[in-house]
Amino acid sequence: MTLAPDTVKACCAGMYSSAAARFLLGDSFHPGGTALTSQLTDALRVGPGDTVVDVACGPGASALQLARERGCEVIGIDLVVPAASPHPLVRFVQGDAEALPLADASVDGALCECALCTFPDKPTALGELARVLRPGARVAIADVTAQPAKLPEELRGLEAWVACVGDARPLGEVTELLREAGFALEQTHPKDGALAELLDRLEGRLRVARLVGGDGFEADSARVLPLVGAARAALLEGALGYAVIVARRL
Repeated sequence: MTLAPDTVKACCAGMYSSAAARFLLGDSFHPGGTALTSQLTDALRVGPGDTVVDVACGPGASALQLARERGCEVIGIDLVVPAASPHPLVRFVQGDAEALPLADASVDGALCECALCTFPDKPTALGELARVLRPGARVAIADVTAQPAKLPEELRGLEAWVACVGDARPLGEVTELLREAGFALEQTHPKDGALAELLDRLEGRLRVARLVGGDGFEADSARVLPLVGAARAALLEGALGYAVIVARRL
């Protein structure tokens, strides 16, 4: 399905800044929660005095965690950002992953969690990461992976795209895009269990919303529950997955 990039970006920004997203996903907007974020930040090998960019930072939970755990400065970038940062080492900047508002070779690490799959122009976004990272710096990515040809029709539309499924790519394709952008691959780890846990949590909260209703959640849950079921089936069939990728800027 062909979708206009601006439409995808607007829908993603609207969804992930909504009250519904916070209810369904909690503070951590990605599979694996804070434990997986810690693994990613460890892989960056950063510390005090370093600057890290969190691309598509959402509400900023990972950016704040990164600053607390590693003692580095963090720039959280998103189309919609929190109004202010409660941590002195974290600042939030409005921006597009495909045109990062940062200078060339200006950061010591990059984090991108469950977001690359939503970027309409993935090569450009990875090229931007390569541009802003200093030589030898690392990017840590956690993302949904998929075999698009094996996905059912309901997981290919706009709602599925916003839900991190509709334009997810095979792991091999993502790693090749990283190489083409100027990165050397260091690690890849499957994390399908983290995605399964998130789908279980989503289904539970959607069923609660359907029972309780209010604020439009009842209608949303009736629409989204079938997507969750289709995603779970695709995960069991191997058409959908989740993976961690760590790569170093050459």
